[in-house]
Amino acid sequence: MDSTKSRSPFPSVDEVARNAALMQAIEIHGRQAIVETVRRVISHYRNKKEEVSLQMILLEVQEQLVQASKTKLRRVFNLTGTILHTNLGRAILSQDAVAHVAMAMREPTNLEYNLATGGRGDRDDLVEDILKELTGAEAATIVNNNAAAVLLTLAALASKREVILSRGEMIEIGGAFRIPDVMRNANVKLIEVGTTNRTHASDYVNAIHKNTAALMKVHTSNYKVAGFVAELNEKQIADIAHAHHLPFFFDLGAGSLIDLSLYGLSLIHISE
Repeated sequence: MDSTKSRSPFPSVDEVARNAALMQAIEIHGRQAIVETVRRVISHYRNKKEEVSLQMILLEVQEQLVQASKTKLRRVFNLTGTILHTNLGRAILSQDAVAHVAMAMREPTNLEYNLATGGRGDRDDLVEDILKELTGAEAATIVNNNAAAVLLTLAALASKREVILSRGEMIEIGGAFRIPDVMRNANVKLIEVGTTNRTHASDYVNAIHKNTAALMKVHTSNYKVAGFVAELNEKQIADIAHAHHLPFFFDLGAGSLIDLSLYGLSLIHISE
């Protein structure tokens, strides 16, 4: 073995991690986080072929640990002109709602416990009556996002059958959720009608047959087709669906609740 072989210009990961300057950091962040950060810092300087002192490595490690421990969600100003902005968290909560959420995060709650019977409850029971009152629905539940709501609705009421949708409404929203993909994952066959810019009542009617499970409309919240266009509104499509004894699904997209009873329809209406 050649004893004259030059020593690596960089200290070992273990040597840095055991340095007295990082003892307090180990108590705060844990040894594993320290070792991984040290390894990342040394690898960075080695790849750049930069000479660096032990002191510089220690300072860089400490700085990265501080940055990593900061909360990722930060307060910002909404100067976009869009009041309910998807990228900025949409609607803010009232002070009463914030206080209630804080309580639920600090204390045990009756999330799935029925106080009246003393037995196990269902978390949907806490909100179902409120949602039914707001929407006029017969039942309600809460999911993580709108795409999940669409998937569950389709899977529950149209699995292995066909759902009719205008070509002008086959949207892709943020997070790469595509309506055709959501329908495929719900085990539903998408039947496209009309064209990108024009869809007529006859397009829906002519596509209906014995394997049709529902008619569907999707709110195109992220874009607008203008010019030589034609589309049916919610009530027009609902009337066609109900005339053929089919349900009508309306994907509101942004979740804007309006009194749809004014238009003679509900979010999901099934005619007998």
